[in-house]
Amino acid sequence: MDLFAARHAISPDIYGMNGGDPALVAELGTPVSRWGGNASSRYNFENHTYNTGSDWYFENIVAGPDNTLEAYVQRNRDHGVKQVVTVPMSGWVAKDGPEWPHACGFPATRFPSQDSFDQWDANCGNGRLNNTNLTGAEPTDTSVPADASFAGEMVSHLVSRFGPAARGGVPIYELDNEPVLWSSTHRDVHPQPVSDDELGSKSTATAAAVKAADPRAAVLGPSGWGYCEWVASGVDGCAPGADAAAHGGLNLSQWFLKNMKDAGDAAGKRLLDYFDQHYYPQISGDKTPEANALRLRSTRSLWDPSYVEESWIGPSGVNAPPLQFIRTMKKWVSQYNPGTKTAITEYNWGALDDINGALAEADVLGIFGREGLDLATIWGEPKPTDPAAYAFRMYRDYDGTGSKFGEVSVSAASTDQGQLAIYGAQRRCDGALTLMVINKTGTDLAAPLSIAGLPGNGTAQRFTYSPADLASIVRGADLPVHRGSVAATYAANSITLLVLPPRRS
Repeated sequence: MDLFAARHAISPDIYGMNGGDPALVAELGTPVSRWGGNASSRYNFENHTYNTGSDWYFENIVAGPDNTLEAYVQRNRDHGVKQVVTVPMSGWVAKDGPEWPHACGFPATRFPSQDSFDQWDANCGNGRLNNTNLTGAEPTDTSVPADASFAGEMVSHLVSRFGPAARGGVPIYELDNEPVLWSSTHRDVHPQPVSDDELGSKSTATAAAVKAADPRAAVLGPSGWGYCEWVASGVDGCAPGADAAAHGGLNLSQWFLKNMKDAGDAAGKRLLDYFDQHYYPQISGDKTPEANALRLRSTRSLWDPSYVEESWIGPSGVNAPPLQFIRTMKKWVSQYNPGTKTAITEYNWGALDDINGALAEADVLGIFGREGLDLATIWGEPKPTDPAAYAFRMYRDYDGTGSKFGEVSVSAASTDQGQLAIYGAQRRCDGALTLMVINKTGTDLAAPLSIAGLPGNGTAQRFTYSPADLASIVRGADLPVHRGSVAATYAANSITLLVLPPRRS
């Protein structure tokens, strides 16, 4: 590795969460939190009501006092956590109604035959019959119209309550959640597939409304659900088709970026600050030997130009080229909307309660920093005792006193990142070099480490998380550093952090 090569700042916002245990969030000093997910698409700030969509029988639910948007913002402000707040954009938000029985999208009074009904509210069905989606739902059963002006009013409300972004208010607003899935997740109010034009017009209008209400607030979108929405509109499906052809042959992400730039140029101000996507490897939470091995390989999807997808995204399905997910996002930004930051506001490699999931999470966080991602929030956060929580601790609180991985990325690579992954950074506060080494194999690996630019002698502190003790990060014996070289053995299935002192002569 080289202390003076490939240096760039690591954004602290890559260590974010969508929620999380309050004690863990406080311990880690979690920098950013997101108010999002399917329920946020129809959240009505005026009555604190949302609709569960296809997640749970399309029911209107009144948020309890601790679960309102205002409570969320206040809670995070109190702990110094930056907020990402989703504003609705589909055209509908939940209407006023009784807390129970629920207003719902597919009531038995209108659709008496359905595959399933809520066991606690027998009038609310799942909107399917014989495994086929029902049609003919009345949006006004659950919802009221809401256009871009509603989003502007929502932002104005938060500004009046908490101040503008420039003075400690909500700093980032998200343009809805996985909009190309509206025709599935919220099909009771939006059964039509989403086209380029619908996404484009609603995104530019909503972004303009947000900026009018709070000019210094950032806008983030389009927060696509996965590969298909990354490249295609709902009209096209899972590959650029007629809709793309009618928009210059650009895929959905490319056209979205260009459209937001064109609209911003016309308005004389930037309308999109973060290009955001969601990323879920196609592994689920399985912990078989095969799934565990795939989980550790699949992190390469974020960056590796040679990694071919091993799921339906690859040759066995849609046969997509290597994703190089973060690098491709940055390439498209450079081409179509320069200056836009990149974000992944939902991701989860699974098995967070297992050392395998912890290894993957540590690898992912290292990749986020090395590749220059600007913001990330994990969905389905680890519990404080989960191994994956220790992966976060290795970067955010490895010694129990708040010490962190460095803020400036430096060049670091092993001869085989698939077996022994390494990520390097330098800390600004004391100049220390921090090296995260992840042994993805089931055997101990001895490996020498040479650091160009660190010729002096000294010692390296060693902190390890491994199957030997899944309840703590263990401080090991210091290692000698001689003329920029250090030799160590890395335990099987372990995460090791080496902390080297500032340069000495």
